[in-house]
Amino acid sequence: MLVLLPPSETKSDGGSGGPLDLDSLSMPQLTAVRERLVTQLTKLAADPDASRTALGLGKGADAEIARNAALRSSPTRPALDRYTGVLYDALDAASFTKAQRAKAEARLGIGSALFGVVRAGDPIPAYRLSGGSKLPGLPTLQAVWKEVLPEALRAETGDELTVDLRSGTYQNLGRIPGAVTATVLTERPDGSRTVVSHFNKHHKGLLARALVLSRSEPADIKGLAKIAEKSGLRTEIASPTELLILT
Repeated sequence: MLVLLPPSETKSDGGSGGPLDLDSLSMPQLTAVRERLVTQLTKLAADPDASRTALGLGKGADAEIARNAALRSSPTRPALDRYTGVLYDALDAASFTKAQRAKAEARLGIGSALFGVVRAGDPIPAYRLSGGSKLPGLPTLQAVWKEVLPEALRAETGDELTVDLRSGTYQNLGRIPGAVTATVLTERPDGSRTVVSHFNKHHKGLLARALVLSRSEPADIKGLAKIAEKSGLRTEIASPTELLILT
């Protein structure tokens, strides 16, 4: 089973790993595009105003631009520890035992505008690049990644069940036919349902945690729903490839 998480805009600083080594990352089919994007993002960081425009940053974002300037020299840490925010708080990787950590690294992948997709244990630096950004001199990131990411993901997932928790922006960088998605809906007293961003991220983090900790290897959406329900989540199966999580 492969569970694909969305990235987050917020990321931790520092790390105990050496500088970025693109050849050490999973899915080597993506190395050439990763190299191209790292080079362009590093060059862009030399022009703060252009960086703010391209990346949608405000005047107080000098630290984000500095991260990009140091992409090739700053320390790395596992992707699972690099990303922060609501979803990753709910996932709570810091609480994993050694065995659970190994399972997380085997089961979790994370979408990335800069790296396409990385595995949870891949060592990466802090950076700033969103899926909707457009770097000068390049087409959209969707156009850049569509040449290599879909095929790389097909090779990575093979016949195993894939749970795609990425947001639409990151799914569009490389889709996985047949992957199960999760939709988090908040149910109001009148019975109506709506998407609330905070709850969406939180409950996807809880689902990912349940899938990491489970001893089961689900083969289909029914198996996923069973794991989710056992962890305390309330679910409905909307279709063979869409699981609803109700809050």
